[in-house]
Amino acid sequence: MTDRSDASAPATHHRPTDRYGTKPPVRRRWLPLVLGVVVVLLGAGVAFIGYQKYGPKDIEAEQLGYTIDDDATVTVRIKVTRKDPARPVVCFVRAMARDSVEVGRREVLIEPSTSGTIEQTTTVKASARPASSSIYGCSSDVPSYLRAG
Repeated sequence: MTDRSDASAPATHHRPTDRYGTKPPVRRRWLPLVLGVVVVLLGAGVAFIGYQKYGPKDIEAEQLGYTIDDDATVTVRIKVTRKDPARPVVCFVRAMARDSVEVGRREVLIEPSTSGTIEQTTTVKASARPASSSIYGCSSDVPSYLRAG
C-alpha cells in the first residue's frame, strides 16, 4: 500500500549527473564589460589614426586654376593655408601633358606673412605642350637655395 503523505510531500529535484552533466559553470559577468572596453579603445585608436592621417594638416594647398599660355608654358594660381604663417613654405607645382605625364615642375617659395592663407600665381615651363597642372605637394622644409634669394 502506498502512503499518501509521501505523495503530497514536496519533491526535491536531484539531477543525476550521469544523465544531465554537472552544474553549469558560473556566468562571467565581467567578460562583456572587458570586451566592451576593448572595443571602445580600439575605436578610439582608429579614430585617432584617422584624424592624424586625414584631419587638418599643417600646410594645405589648393589649385585655384591654370591657364595654358603657349606650347611650353602654363600659369597656375594656388592657395596655401598654413598653421604657422611666420614660417616659409615650398610648394611643388607641375605641368602635365594630355596623357598625365609630368612635363614641367617648379618649386614655389611661399614667404612668411601675417596671413594664414595666401594666394600666389606662378609660371611653369614645360618640355612639351602642357594640358593641365597640379600641385604635387607642399613642405615646410625649404631648401637653402630658395631662402638665399
